[in-house]
Amino acid sequence: MFTLLLAAAMPLVSSCSIQKRAKQPVSYHYERGSTALYRDGLAYAPRGAPKSVKAAIQAGNRLQGKPYKWGGGHAREIDSGYDCSGTVSYVLREAGLLRGSMPSRGFLDYGRRGEGKWISIYVRDGHVFMTIAGLRLDTGGSGNRTGPRWKPEERKARGHVVRHPPGL
Repeated sequence: MFTLLLAAAMPLVSSCSIQKRAKQPVSYHYERGSTALYRDGLAYAPRGAPKSVKAAIQAGNRLQGKPYKWGGGHAREIDSGYDCSGTVSYVLREAGLLRGSMPSRGFLDYGRRGEGKWISIYVRDGHVFMTIAGLRLDTGGSGNRTGPRWKPEERKARGHVVRHPPGL
């Protein structure tokens, strides 16, 4: 019995040990040409950003003003509200970087380990958020569930694993 339990737990232990954990808070600092410009609640991609990054920012802009909705963005790709994983799934799907959607825990195995140059996904059991061209897209972080919003305020990332789409 103990051997069976140990064998079942091994994939979880090894999966966590090879993950790249966030060490610093996520903060936004605008740098012309390399980060998104945040103005009046919307994000604007740098001119030299890859097409998929520009598409991701446009998708994030379409979600502004939508309410938080538990399970939102999973049963329907276009929904009346979005939860954290529905938000990240929608943006990645619209950018051509994901098929379908996945719950927050599913992002523990998405893409590659560590921060990306353009897109980084921060995931822990029960929550996921992302940065696109240095600007955070998140449904949480301010103590209330406001729905998907661009958030230039700093957020602690302790306990989150960092992943990114291949090549980005």
